[in-house]
Amino acid sequence: MLKIDNLHAFYGKSHVLHGVSFEVHPGEIVALLGRNGSGRSTTAKAIMGLVHCEGSLRWKDQETLGKKAYEIAHSGIGYVPESRDIFPRLTVQQNLLLGQKGKGKGSRWSFDDMYRMFPRLKERQNTEAGVLSGGEQQMLTLCRTLMGDPDLIIIDEPTEGLAPKIVELVGEYLKTLKERGISVLLIEQKLTIAMAISDRALVMGHGSIVFQGTPATLRANNDIRKEWLEV
Repeated sequence: MLKIDNLHAFYGKSHVLHGVSFEVHPGEIVALLGRNGSGRSTTAKAIMGLVHCEGSLRWKDQETLGKKAYEIAHSGIGYVPESRDIFPRLTVQQNLLLGQKGKGKGSRWSFDDMYRMFPRLKERQNTEAGVLSGGEQQMLTLCRTLMGDPDLIIIDEPTEGLAPKIVELVGEYLKTLKERGISVLLIEQKLTIAMAISDRALVMGHGSIVFQGTPATLRANNDIRKEWLEV
């Protein structure tokens, strides 16, 4: 579904990604792990056309390198940035409405789906998003992206700063996505949730992929975990 080959990314003259290559298959959860500064978030931004890149980014067998971010989003890739970019002066319901991309009744997701997964959002559907707690804003950002009915969703640090109960809820949410046939690229530092729900794990270090394999293989590889992950 997503095939990245020999990807290099740059911020001005700063060379950040160095020949990154990996794939995400249909209905698969792939965890992209690594320390802060390893290149994980830059990889997400590269896929979405938000940084200057060289190499190849193929989505559904179509090259996307050089396309605008909105074109990539409309092609079926959803992006949930670490910054939780909600519209603070709009209500929860209005934020979700803005996530729709014109698929209407053909979408796999509805308002009822969102409120069923996160009842707290239903309770606050008429509340301005800017007064929500951090956990509630994270729920809203995830749900707003889903309302666009993506086939792949890239989620950057969804559990950062959340209470343990909310972390568990996010993990269940991600498994629900897989059950509905949506692929997930999960950028995460918390090994527990990533290893519990992912089909494959990638580890980044210094802008390169230093490990690819199953969570079980990574769990057994003490050298990789000690050198490249915060454990």
